[in-house]
Amino acid sequence: MVAPLEPDDPRTLGGFRISGRLGEGGQGVVYLGHAPDGAPVAVKVLKTGLDPVVRARLTRELDVLRGVAPFCTARVITAMVDGREPYVVSEFVDGPSLQQRVTASGPLRGGELERLAVGTATALAAIHGAGIVHRDFKPGNVLLGPDGPRVVDFGIARHDESETMTAGPVGTPAYLAPEQIAGHPATPASDVFAWGATIVFAATGRAAFGAGNVAAVLHRIMTTFPDLTPVPPPLRAPVERCLAKDPAARPAARDLLL
Repeated sequence: MVAPLEPDDPRTLGGFRISGRLGEGGQGVVYLGHAPDGAPVAVKVLKTGLDPVVRARLTRELDVLRGVAPFCTARVITAMVDGREPYVVSEFVDGPSLQQRVTASGPLRGGELERLAVGTATALAAIHGAGIVHRDFKPGNVLLGPDGPRVVDFGIARHDESETMTAGPVGTPAYLAPEQIAGHPATPASDVFAWGATIVFAATGRAAFGAGNVAAVLHRIMTTFPDLTPVPPPLRAPVERCLAKDPAARPAARDLLL
C-alpha cells in the first residue's frame, strides 16, 4: 500500500522521481520511486547522523550486496552514502510483507508455507554466503512478490549501531536471538534464530514468544521455548533446531536449506 508523500518528503533523489511512501522503520523511510525510464523502484532514505564507522561499513556492505543472488532478495540498484540524505535504491517488489499478509488473512498453509520456508532459507544462505549478516530478519522484511518471497533490508548498517554494539541490541525485539539480548553482536546464527521465529509466526499467526511489553518478550526469548505443535511436521524439527538458545546448536542457513 502506497501512502501519499508528506510535506517534508523529497520529490526527487539522484534522478529518481519519488511518488509515495511504502513504509517507515528504524532505519529510515522507504519510498516508491521511478527510474528515468519509468520503472518502479524502492528508495530507502536512511536516517541522518550515521557516524563514520557505520558509513564506512555501509559502503563496504553495499558493494557486496550487489553480488547477492537477486532471485530471492530485492536487488540493490544504486546507493548514495556520503550525501546529506544517504539512500539506497533497490528493486521494487510488488506484494505485501509477510506481516501484512498474515495479519490480513491468517496463517499460511500447505505449499504456501513450505514455499515461504524454502524461499527465505535460500535467501539467508545467499546473504550469508556473501559474508553478510541480515541483523533484522522478521515478517516485515519478507515481501511476498508474484514470483515468490523476497528478503529485503539485509546488511544495511543501522544508524544507531557501531562495531562494538555499544548502543545495545539491534533488530525487532520479538525476533532477537538470546545472544543479541545478552549484548553480543549479531551473527549468521542470530539470523537463523529469527528465521525460526518468523516461520512460527507464518504458520500460527502469532509471535513465537508472545506479545506484551518488550521486557516480557525478551525474558521469554531468554528463558522459554515456544509451543511448536501448530507448525506442520515437515517444518517443526528444523524450526526447533533454529530456536535453540545456544547459537552453536543451530544449523547454518545452507544446512537448513538442504
